[in-house]
Amino acid sequence: MRPANREPDAAETAAPPRKPGRRTRFLLHAAWVALLAIGTELGIGRFGFHPSDQGFILAQSWRLLHGEIPHSDAISARPLASALLHGIDFLIPAPLFAASGALSMLEIILGTIALTALVTRRPVLTWGPGLTLLVAAAALINLNSFPLMAWHTVDGIMLTACGAWALDAGLRSGRAWPRRTGLFLFGVAVFVKQSFALAAVLGALWLLLHPATREGALRTARWWRRTVADLLWLGAFPLAYVAVVALDGGFGPMVDQLTGGLPAYGEKLLTYWLAQPPTRSLLVFTAAVAMLVVARVWREKLGVAGLLADRLGLFAAVAVVGWTVVNGRFVGATHWADLLWWALAAAILANGLVRRRVPWPSLLVLALGFMISLSWGQDTPTLLAGSLALTTTLLLIDGVSPAGIERRASVQRVGTIAVGLVAILLAGVLMGVRHGQSNYLDLGRDKLTKDLGEVTPTMRGIRTNPSTFRYIEQIRDCTRRFPAEKVAVLPDNPFAYPAFQLRNPFPLEWPLLLEVVADAPQRMIGTAEALNRQGSYLVLFQTVRPETLAAGEPIPAQVNADTPIVDYLGIENGIKATLTGETVTCGSFVGKWAR
Repeated sequence: MRPANREPDAAETAAPPRKPGRRTRFLLHAAWVALLAIGTELGIGRFGFHPSDQGFILAQSWRLLHGEIPHSDAISARPLASALLHGIDFLIPAPLFAASGALSMLEIILGTIALTALVTRRPVLTWGPGLTLLVAAAALINLNSFPLMAWHTVDGIMLTACGAWALDAGLRSGRAWPRRTGLFLFGVAVFVKQSFALAAVLGALWLLLHPATREGALRTARWWRRTVADLLWLGAFPLAYVAVVALDGGFGPMVDQLTGGLPAYGEKLLTYWLAQPPTRSLLVFTAAVAMLVVARVWREKLGVAGLLADRLGLFAAVAVVGWTVVNGRFVGATHWADLLWWALAAAILANGLVRRRVPWPSLLVLALGFMISLSWGQDTPTLLAGSLALTTTLLLIDGVSPAGIERRASVQRVGTIAVGLVAILLAGVLMGVRHGQSNYLDLGRDKLTKDLGEVTPTMRGIRTNPSTFRYIEQIRDCTRRFPAEKVAVLPDNPFAYPAFQLRNPFPLEWPLLLEVVADAPQRMIGTAEALNRQGSYLVLFQTVRPETLAAGEPIPAQVNADTPIVDYLGIENGIKATLTGETVTCGSFVGKWAR
């Protein structure tokens, strides 16, 4: 006890350090999210452009903003929730394509945050700098070599991740609004792309089987009222979407379109172990996880040997995860993300064996990876690679709780910050190298010498190679030279409609092989016949193949009227033969024009 006549020293009178308030913490997290989204677009996303899919979703949004109804006026192999969602992109007071890229990166970051908060069960505002840096690095790895553009898979990831986060938080806290918000987001995810239909099933099962909602089940009217109301929130968007389409007479066409595409089963992901011979990384990871399970299950019996085996197994397993990311080199077409998906499956099994219960939130991450692999293009969970790696690491780091990554001990906090700094620097370098060497369907950064803002203000800041620049410039010049109320640029140019504010009279933005579903060929030709009656149209047919633009090869300054056009299914030539307008040539395009 301190003597009564002694003055208290400074250490005793000093006030304890104040922690940042809730508002300050919120502002700090909002700041790093915004800076990462905008910085990634400015430093990475705006470099490289291709006229095909980088404007696909925006073209659909542009159509719906003008009052067209999904599946009635617009043919789509997928529901058009993404087109509705990205109507927001047109409201941002910035060049459309750059703003859309930044918003897409924001979606990736929010999805990454949501999955981490779900797995760790830690509120975001309690995160320290170490975990925050790891999440930022995971977001960059999730992007990897994918272009920053509005895209339905990115939307589905964000909606599913945030939906699961909100639903889990609502169920654990007993609050209705986060629970129902999560269910609503699950419902929207279903109508982004059919592969996310599993999200609604998981959401319903999560709701019905959770201990918080099972209490009083089948016994009280209150439980029934609450459950029915919750399920109505899950079905709110799907019911509204179908009702609007049905009232416009498009229910039958919608069913035909959404069921007429080529199915995707995720077979490459599920058969990865059979298709890929066992590599050293696979063998090391499997052995390390097995060692972890043995060391943690029999920790008391093994003593010091068990502790050493635990640390060695943990180090080896996490090293394999890190090496897989680095060795993948952010190449979307390879199977490095498949390995991460299977690594997470093994980590879930190991964590369940040690804790003797299933880590349900991590299973949602695994299921989301499978949903992403149900794709025509990238049938691999590459867009979730960072979250797969981070979730695997979180599960393996602590055999008791995945939230153990940031304890109060100062040494561990410093270690986590150091690992986070290394992770985000490494992710940034890998991304910079990858995009610097080769961008999505474009050349390396040193060859992207032209700013598309010189062609149209909506594309200010987007840089591409001189050939693609000249090609897009030709489209602008053609629409000015041959003015018309209705303009189409076929087939691989959906970007042109929002970029130049054109009204596409055809029901498809991009008549690509897999996008032509149901009665699309007949409706395309029927539209050409209607244009003959209505007049005031310009239909441009490209003669330059997409591969030419991606390679930066020269394009012709002028072509003859009989130059072959790009035609995948005979639709373009059919439209050209049907249209009775004047045959015109303009740059590398052949067209039909009627005043």
